Amino acid sequence: QVTLSESGGGLVETGGSLRLTCTASEWIFDNPLMSWFREAPGKEPEFVASIRWDEGKIEYAEFVKGRFTISRAEADMTFYLEMNSLKVDDTAVYYCGARLPSAIYWGQGTQVTVSS
Repeated sequence: QVTLSESGGGLVETGGSLRLTCTASEWIFDNPLMSWFREAPGKEPEFVASIRWDEGKIEYAEFVKGRFTISRAEADMTFYLEMNSLKVDDTAVYYCGARLPSAIYWGQGTQVTVSS
């Protein structure tokens, strides 16, 4: 059973930066789609960014374009979300996920809080 672990969340002021990390417990084959989602209090979960592992195809939600960058490591099953110019509205629990045709795995989430 694959497990995902996020880290890097925390409290930051408006305009600040954080880097989230998601690491899988083992290598995930079959070109998984690695994603970041977030869930703010009282709101539905929303897509943030994704990267297709093998070819590196990247997609972003409109509200993070130009501010967030998703990337992946080369040596292990780790990927990142670099978040810059953070806004209060970015406050949420951020989850990483790995999707395959036959399964989907989620991390436990990491809290990001942006203060005004």
